[in-house]
Amino acid sequence: MTVVRLTAAPRLTPLLARGALLSPLKRVREGAAAPAARLVLPQARVDEGRLAAYREVCGFPASGAALPVTYPHILGFPLAMRLMAARDFPLPLLGLVHTSIAIEQHRPLSAADRPELTVYVEELSPHRRGTEAVVVTEARLGGELVWESRSTYLARHATSYEGPPRRPEGVDDGPLPMCAEWALPGDLGRRYGAASGDRNPIHLHPLTARLFGFPRAIAHGMWTLARCLAEYGAEGAAVRVRAEFRAPVLLPGAVSYRAAGERFELLGVGGRVHVLGSVR
Repeated sequence: MTVVRLTAAPRLTPLLARGALLSPLKRVREGAAAPAARLVLPQARVDEGRLAAYREVCGFPASGAALPVTYPHILGFPLAMRLMAARDFPLPLLGLVHTSIAIEQHRPLSAADRPELTVYVEELSPHRRGTEAVVVTEARLGGELVWESRSTYLARHATSYEGPPRRPEGVDDGPLPMCAEWALPGDLGRRYGAASGDRNPIHLHPLTARLFGFPRAIAHGMWTLARCLAEYGAEGAAVRVRAEFRAPVLLPGAVSYRAAGERFELLGVGGRVHVLGSVR
């Protein structure tokens, strides 16, 4: 694997533009190989203004010594985007859907920390609806691994694969008691996109979402997870988080948050399951 050391986090807007231009040229084939690059950013910096906006839109407390457990994903997202927008990444960036994430926080990070980030595509695997990329993000302080995640992103295409989908360990079905209900505004995707940097067009406006088969804009999967974890109170501790994004949340819309013990879920109208997850 080729290690590429960066001097600064890549800018997301040019990466999105490049990925959009390359997407129509990519024809996904079964058995495609993951790119060999491993990107390393020696000192990731937290922008206090964007962190405050992130806390607000996701429902985390306005202040706190520790970063929200999902925030290192935001720090590593520009590196992941650089990998997925590259010419040698075989899946089209546009229309790529975040389907699951597994997070291991070994100890909390603070806004003052400058972790070394490493991001790479671990593998491409077949899925009954296409091909999934497994993207790994790691954060280290003084050489110690303090936070890591594995995200799966699905590119939908015709496939002969008939096996079961990949599911994060510890994510289970089953009824849970309702704890809260949330009305989600139509501009939620734009607000979260401004705070996180993820301005995928499926989240921003009904017109751009329709280009990819959605009737309206959809909420970011990582917003739904962050909002659930803010409600759960999973912040400032060593923790393991598992989440599966089952179905998109249309904006505007209404959802109910349900939780008991280690498990939580986010349901929509008619009991449709949007997110299943666990915190340990």
